[in-house]
This record gives sequence, structure tokens and C-alpha cells, in this order.
Amino acid sequence: MENYWLIKSEPQVYSLEQLKIDGTTVWDGVRNYQARNFLRQMIPGDLAFFYHSNISAPGIVGMAIVITNNVVDPTQFDPNSAYYDPKATRESPRWYTVIFAFERAFTKILPLKILKQEFNQDELWLNRRGSRLSVMPITPKVAAKILILAN
Repeated sequence: MENYWLIKSEPQVYSLEQLKIDGTTVWDGVRNYQARNFLRQMIPGDLAFFYHSNISAPGIVGMAIVITNNVVDPTQFDPNSAYYDPKATRESPRWYTVIFAFERAFTKILPLKILKQEFNQDELWLNRRGSRLSVMPITPKVAAKILILAN
């Protein structure tokens, strides 16, 4: 049984369209322990709803699929990276991630406004006041409804 997730990215930083062009990507730079722990729970075959944030009309634009899990985030070791962590060592890394592949784009964006109308904050963590997590779990029931709304 596959698990479902929601991943957020600002499209000017990394978009679903860029993932489609690249084919795969290391989901690097996550520096929140709860989000990191969710990344560590992902397994190959899990599906993630790709959410574009910090734009005038944020929403879910498509899906990615986990192809490799428990990847050591390389940015933690790079002193030139915005995600550098001086406490991380190659012998004892602190940050793990996954590799995603492009799965599909939705024909139209599923806007946050609709997500707020359809799901309460317990069903969809994205709707929680003050929630800034970039990675969060989605139940199969909510995932099924998101897929219906997206079509």
C-alpha cells in the first residue's frame, strides 16, 4: 500500500515543471526536524502532491513519486549552500531526504481556497493556522478526494 504526502515548493525556487524537465530531483534543503522525519518515513512508490507556495494563487499542481529513500542531504556539508549545517558530518549526518521523479501535472491548479473549503485542519495539515511544514502526510481518504477535485 502506498503512502501519500504533500510537498511544498515555491515555483521560482523549484517547480513541478522543472521536475518534469529534470525527470528526478533530490528534495534537498529541508531544515525542519518534523518535515525531515516525514521524509525518513517515505518509501519508494509513495506519491506526493506537489504544492506551489508563496504565489498569488497557491495550490496543488501535480504529483511526484518517491524513487529513492533515506538519501543523505548533500547540502548540509556544503559551506556555500544556504542549507549548510556546521554540526553535520559525513560520519553523522543530520539531514536525510528522498529522490522524487515526476509523476504527472494536473490540468489545472487545485487552489488553496478550494482545499480550505473541502478539508478541515485535522484532515489536511496544510490548513492548520501557522503551519509552515514543507512536507506532510496525507491520508488515503484525503488523497482520493484531492484526486477527484483535481479532475
